[in-house]
Amino acid sequence: MDNQQQASKTNKQEVRKQNAASAQGQSYNTEFASETNAQEVRQQNAQSEARKQQNSSQQ
Repeated sequence: MDNQQQASKTNKQEVRKQNAASAQGQSYNTEFASETNAQEVRQQNAQSEARKQQNSSQQ
């Protein structure tokens, strides 16, 4: 089969979904593990949990 008759392998619906997510500022399966600092995430989660505990005890 020559290139001119070959059907496009691009999934148009998938591209539209990715474009819509990108337009909303969301990542669409584009985050790489190396960009995630696990220690920092744990620290942020701990701080968030501590704030939740403080807020719930104040009420």
